[in-house]
Amino acid sequence: MAVYTHVSAEELDALLSRYDVGRLDSLKGIAEGVENSNYMVDTDRGRFILTLYEKRVDAGDLPFFLTLLDHLADRGLPVPRAIRDRAGVQVQQLAGRPACLIEFLHGVSVSHPTPAQARATGVAMGRMHAALGDFTGARPNALGVDAWQPLLDRCGDRLDSIDPGLRADLATGIAGVVPSWPADGPATVIHADLFPDNVLMLGDRVGGLIDFYFACTDLRLYDLAIAHTAWSFDATGARHDEAVGRALLDGYDESFGLSARDRAQLPVLAMGACIRFALTRAWDWLNTPADALVTRKDPLAYTRRLSFYRQAGTDIFL
Repeated sequence: MAVYTHVSAEELDALLSRYDVGRLDSLKGIAEGVENSNYMVDTDRGRFILTLYEKRVDAGDLPFFLTLLDHLADRGLPVPRAIRDRAGVQVQQLAGRPACLIEFLHGVSVSHPTPAQARATGVAMGRMHAALGDFTGARPNALGVDAWQPLLDRCGDRLDSIDPGLRADLATGIAGVVPSWPADGPATVIHADLFPDNVLMLGDRVGGLIDFYFACTDLRLYDLAIAHTAWSFDATGARHDEAVGRALLDGYDESFGLSARDRAQLPVLAMGACIRFALTRAWDWLNTPADALVTRKDPLAYTRRLSFYRQAGTDIFL
């Protein structure tokens, strides 16, 4: 979440008049994240999230995302639906952007997850993957394995302005991972960004899975590998918490299943996740507007993770 596009109270009042959600009490921008503009909206009837979709989210993909959320919610997953206005419309136009008013879910995003919280998240991911077994929607992964080299080339030598040798390090990572990528594994729609800040915890229970705007069709296990890279390290990527990582895998195994073959594929998938997030964070670092209300994320936190997985091998996934 972030704020790139500013919304006035008058504009929001006009939007809310189409809904049965009450009168506006307050509007506050949310700085976390990098994808869309997000606001916390309080009315006299409750709290909501207002999302304005920025350039990286194609408006043509919104029906896929919203249908996905409705599908998961219908199957009991704790995900936020986009609210329909009185005419049944979910996607609006506001301040020149496609926009949705979204259900608010209770819970907090943890910055230092415990093993119990990681296990609950693994269980929730397994339930999500099981619920997607009959979902008919599909969306290519624009940031999948075939996109990494072109993105590296677009960043070019500017990468070394972030850290000397960063371009060479990522090029080496791509050359090592891509030939070993398990392209024949089972594919499904995946969240593709299930970081701790996209999971709302109520103590040790998952209260919400949010921010599905990277959701796409890719290897099911890649989703778990992404989560492992996100949950089992501190924010700098310098410290790995084996207990948290193992709990995440155990929770997934409990709710969906994790075979020996699956575990053997996770190291290369985790290294691929590190390359993907290091590259996109670097791109955002180099291209985020100076006046955007957004917290940039350090790409080096993911090159440190990449180095860890290179050395760790398969043991941490067994």
